[in-house]
Amino acid sequence: MAPTPHQAKTAKAKLIAGGKQPKARIARYLKKTEPQLVEGAKISLLLKGIRCSDSMATVLKDMRSVQSPHSKMLLKNNVIVPFDDAGQQSLEFLTTKNDATLFALASHNKKRPNNLVMGRTFDRRILDMVEIGILQYRSVNDFPGLPKKRLGSKPLLQFVGDLWVSDVNLKRLQNLLVDFYRGDPVDSLVLSGLDHVMVFTAAETSVGGQEAYPIIHQRTYYMKLKKDPQGGKAPVPYLTPSGPDMDFKIRRTQFASPDLWKMVMKQPAGTKTKKKKNRTTNVFGETIGRLHLEKQDIDKRQGKKSKALRLADKLEKEEEVAAIEDELGREEQETKNEFKQTYGFEA
Repeated sequence: MAPTPHQAKTAKAKLIAGGKQPKARIARYLKKTEPQLVEGAKISLLLKGIRCSDSMATVLKDMRSVQSPHSKMLLKNNVIVPFDDAGQQSLEFLTTKNDATLFALASHNKKRPNNLVMGRTFDRRILDMVEIGILQYRSVNDFPGLPKKRLGSKPLLQFVGDLWVSDVNLKRLQNLLVDFYRGDPVDSLVLSGLDHVMVFTAAETSVGGQEAYPIIHQRTYYMKLKKDPQGGKAPVPYLTPSGPDMDFKIRRTQFASPDLWKMVMKQPAGTKTKKKKNRTTNVFGETIGRLHLEKQDIDKRQGKKSKALRLADKLEKEEEVAAIEDELGREEQETKNEFKQTYGFEA
């Protein structure tokens, strides 16, 4: 079990002040909770509110089965009102103590029946929360005899509808749902490891002439890949409804301020890949590089010559030396003749 926030804060203060080292358990926890360039899977904490019906308890159990092994469920009821300051402090304490980043609180009362509050934390503080009202629900147990997802497998998430782009609340809800169900971060996927799909469809509806509001339809399918009957190389997915399925609407929201959201979305410099200049990849996956060199004088470049070329160069040089000597001899003889003609005797 993780140390309390007071223990962690005291241990950090002692460590900074150069005092006594913290206990081994606290030191391991502090090292584990240090900021990392690549974070692992986020743990979700599933809670029951002041009053929780059996149907809402079933919702939490199905969420645990979908998110396992990255989820933890507390069985006792908690006196927590999530949109109050005291309730948020309780949520921050429980998420810190259970080392969880995501949380879901289920409750049921006359004013807000079948209520589910989903949220997440940042730096051990509440970042954002969305309260949804479940209108219709089908549990995993309502699909008996059908195959289920494997433990730890990642789902394919599909968001259908223009409202996911145009509506601000649905944009944040989409980001929150991706955080809830994405599982372990991976660099590549194996087709054989994909076994279920979660589809979220957003559509507007109005009841009794009231103002239209969006309703989200969540459907979960078991996916089995089979050989393409038309002879294609890529396998063809066959979908079978497997649950859990639900229809819900948004009731209340509490999102982070723009400044806090900007700080949360900031990426560390170590995760950014540096662009490599003058290097490209073609359609075949081959790396092509471009080198920039100074202009080369090929005439002065000394290369390796064969024996025949070396002999030819030697003979050519000997002929040039002989020609130069003959020229010098003729010039010397002409000079002597001119001197004799002028002075009448040889020099």
